[in-house]
Amino acid sequence: MKRYEVSRIRNVALLAHGGAGKTSLAEALLFNAGAISRLGRVEEGNTTTDYDEDEIKRKVTITSALAFCEWRGYKINLVDTPGFANFLADAKICLRVMDSAAVLVSAVSGVKVHTERVWGFADEYNLPRLIFINKLDRERADFYRVLDDVRKNLTGHALPIQLPIGAEASFQGVVDLVGMKAFQHQNDASGRFIEAEIPADLRARADEYRAQLVEAVAEADDRLLEKYLEEGSLSEEEVRAGLRRALHEGGLVPVLCGSAYKNIGIQPLLDLIVEVLPSPLERPEVEGTNPKSATRERRKANEEAPLAAMVFKTVADPYAGKVTLFRVYSGILSSDSTVYNASKGARERIGQVLWLRGKNQSPTGSVGPGDMAAVVKLKETATGDTLCDEKAPILLDPPSFPAPIISFAVEPKAKGDEEKMSSALNRLQEEDPTLQVSRDPQTKEVIISGMGEVHLEVAVERLRRKFGVEVNMKTPRVPYKETIRGTASVQGKYKKQTGGRGQYGDCWIKLEPLPRGGGYEFVNQIVGGIIPKQYIPAVEKGILEAMMGGVLAGYPVIDLKVTLYDGSYHVVDSSELAFKIAGSLAFKKGVLGSNPVLLEPIMNVEVVAPDDCMGDLIGDLNSKRGRVLGVEARGKYQGIKAQVPLAEMLKYASELKSITGDRGEYTMDFSHYEEVPAHLQEKIIAESKKE
Repeated sequence: MKRYEVSRIRNVALLAHGGAGKTSLAEALLFNAGAISRLGRVEEGNTTTDYDEDEIKRKVTITSALAFCEWRGYKINLVDTPGFANFLADAKICLRVMDSAAVLVSAVSGVKVHTERVWGFADEYNLPRLIFINKLDRERADFYRVLDDVRKNLTGHALPIQLPIGAEASFQGVVDLVGMKAFQHQNDASGRFIEAEIPADLRARADEYRAQLVEAVAEADDRLLEKYLEEGSLSEEEVRAGLRRALHEGGLVPVLCGSAYKNIGIQPLLDLIVEVLPSPLERPEVEGTNPKSATRERRKANEEAPLAAMVFKTVADPYAGKVTLFRVYSGILSSDSTVYNASKGARERIGQVLWLRGKNQSPTGSVGPGDMAAVVKLKETATGDTLCDEKAPILLDPPSFPAPIISFAVEPKAKGDEEKMSSALNRLQEEDPTLQVSRDPQTKEVIISGMGEVHLEVAVERLRRKFGVEVNMKTPRVPYKETIRGTASVQGKYKKQTGGRGQYGDCWIKLEPLPRGGGYEFVNQIVGGIIPKQYIPAVEKGILEAMMGGVLAGYPVIDLKVTLYDGSYHVVDSSELAFKIAGSLAFKKGVLGSNPVLLEPIMNVEVVAPDDCMGDLIGDLNSKRGRVLGVEARGKYQGIKAQVPLAEMLKYASELKSITGDRGEYTMDFSHYEEVPAHLQEKIIAESKKE
């Protein structure tokens, strides 16, 4: 397949709250451009970009998908991103490589909380964008109400360049305010329309919005402003040029309208994408670090420059192997070549380069700057890695991966499947960098962490479907610790006589508490050989082993000092084993005699949510034995900083969703250990004894 000039490429992310119609819009764009021959439907499970079995079953986008089409000689790369909270991180990662965005807003429900979040992601990457008000054919659809909603909650620079003709069931087309004409559609989802005069009942409103548009584009260009002030109007070509400039500079966000489901208003959207959204040449040059010199470098989007490409998505396919999606910033990436992975410091062999349209692959000889493609079976490469020319290496700044917010323990249903489960989880991690897998060294549980309960449920379902591993998911155990508050001096004596050579070990130790975080300290005060030197490490080994499972509830013991100061031995019967057992016995007796107590992990928690939720959230954190440290403004939101016991936070993700109406988010990391209150300590000890 042919390679496109950089100026004739458009990379557009489709962003929205879940259910606004991104997948249907992607389908309509591909259909109108002739890339697909029939219009798929989400409810029928036959769309191009929602091809994963989980997406078809749940009827939501779970993972971003790449598709391309050609319109008027331009190549448009579309990335259909998820819009539901559990999967939004995937959208943010993909935005790192995009040049612009089309933000969908439902004409029925308006701007929702996750529309605001994805808008914020686009702000972070400074992406020029347009807004498409979708679902105008639905009951209770209201273009003008939603336009006000957009201006209030997303941007004051939103300006319509189209108006709807009709509403709800009678929605039949759009008025183009740039060319001042109407596009009347047939009601057959074919996308065909006729150009007509603007309906009389819309003429006054169209003139009013056209005047606002002309004024806005004139303000973005001094030359146009001068002409506008002199003549009071601008030509259609001047409005288009001004619109392009104003959009690129962020001074104007064009608002279009239509129905992806009924295929109305889609061709004008395609026209606008190629006419006003930026090509890769019009975006800032990509910047990275030279791994040899540690200096910052820029790369131009041209074919002569050395290769620089970024991996933005990995798909684990049990049949095709690993599919790696990338965007080329400079140079050319060719089939049957070798590239350098600057992130891993390794060479990668490139096989056949592929253009993707959902799961459908089209082979191509090479991919030039600005374009996106895929390759299969790379060994070392993961999402966020840089592929480049080894002679001119560069390390591009990778996307940031958000910290997980919820964790569950998993165990295989079938005994002996531990290794199979571990391997499959590693494959899933390659595909989804927001999924984290770890092993708790204390509880010995395998922990999977992600962006929400549904995220982890989908991961478990994929383990079963893709890799044939069935697992049980349960709330992870809290890694409590034990310590002492008092001091004790005790004897540990192990004496065994069973005929022949016996066992004899005898030691006296003193236990003292250390400050929190003090760890463990062993002091040897043996003098005069009352315990031979070779047996002293055995005493400490016995103590260390006993520390791993404390006396209260079997949790590790921390923050104490052990002093070995006396003992005795037998010339024949003493051995390392005997002194190890003696050390263990002394330690257990000493802990019981020095006021032992349970410790629990305390977490630093930061909750960000709208102002109207603050009272409920602070009350909830207080009820969880939390200490609120402060509240500070975060743009339109407020951020609460608190310290809360981990035991109270295991199901916080769903509780936060309930309190804030899915408008809040939180981060959590470990702070320190504190004593468990006495009434809870008794309950934990009783439960551990039952286990």
